[in-house]
Amino acid sequence: MMVIYAIITLGVLIFVHEMGHFIVAKLSNVKVEKFSLGFGPKLFGKRIGETEYLLSAFPLGGYVKMFGEGGYIEGADTSPKGEQSEPESDGQRELTDEEKQRSFAHKPVLIRIAIVMAGPIFNLVFAWLAFIVLSMLGVPTVTTKIGEVLKDKPAARAGMLKNDVVTSINGKAVSRWDDFAAVIIESKGRPLSVGVKRGAQELQFTVTPEARATKNIFGEKINNFAIGVASSGEIVTEYYSPFQALGVGTSQTIKVIDLTVMSLVKMAQRVVPLDSVGGPIMIAKMAGEQASAGGASFLAFMALLSINLGILNLLPVPILDGGHLFFYIWELVFRKPVKKEVREYAQQIGMALLLGLMVLAFYNDIVRYFVGQG
Repeated sequence: MMVIYAIITLGVLIFVHEMGHFIVAKLSNVKVEKFSLGFGPKLFGKRIGETEYLLSAFPLGGYVKMFGEGGYIEGADTSPKGEQSEPESDGQRELTDEEKQRSFAHKPVLIRIAIVMAGPIFNLVFAWLAFIVLSMLGVPTVTTKIGEVLKDKPAARAGMLKNDVVTSINGKAVSRWDDFAAVIIESKGRPLSVGVKRGAQELQFTVTPEARATKNIFGEKINNFAIGVASSGEIVTEYYSPFQALGVGTSQTIKVIDLTVMSLVKMAQRVVPLDSVGGPIMIAKMAGEQASAGGASFLAFMALLSINLGILNLLPVPILDGGHLFFYIWELVFRKPVKKEVREYAQQIGMALLLGLMVLAFYNDIVRYFVGQG
């Protein structure tokens, strides 16, 4: 079942990605010759109009092949991408004027940029819509009920007790633990007026947060502020109207994009170890776990993975969408395309980097799920 859920997850996200390329190419009057889910040997194919729709053997990628383009606009960073055709020819003969109007290579550079950008953007939009839907279905939220008060810490000295429910800070209502913790951290040690509900009583305490050494989600040591309380773990489900969900979904999408970008930066800085990189086995395991937890959890997992796919494809690595964008932006700025030899050499480097990353991901998966259990 894990394999099935992984195929469903990757299939949907690859389809969304390729559909972005496909739709913008069609709107730009570019002839799309092939639309494939998966790459490698063809399992099934059907021609509709001028486009052949394919289901290929390996489900870790996909591609859209356009007329006038020697290679592919790919989805999951795994299928080989060939060299762009020279504008004056398709590699075999001179193009007619009518063919040039449908050729990707003959389109203005801004249109080519839009076509390449569309894949990652569609992945981000998919995640945004998923988070909006999830907000309307209900978001599990940890309440501000206190589960533990640490001895000799600011909260204990102020008189706060276990099972107190924090209702306000400095006169501003709070109902989520994350909001409560954020205000404490942002206080920088300034005294806070904390409103608490204890049974039927409404109480007010003045608490001065104290500095403490801790670690962030990347394992880096940081100094934060705390008052010495822990959450009870009580969870309630919050529901949002469609209008409210629009804001909540947008905020969540921005947060995940920021976290994804920061994760890549920290990985480049070697703060996040390379053994944290996961591959298909990790995706399959997580997909199975989230599907078992329910449809909402599975959709949230797909949204997170879709953002990762979109961001990774925008990296300026030859063979990825971001690599093509780099070449097209260069052409836009300097008014001439990058030399064919340079593009070919860059794509060879990009392919080597991509294959190296795939080997690393598979190796980490094997060590994580098989060797580690032996």
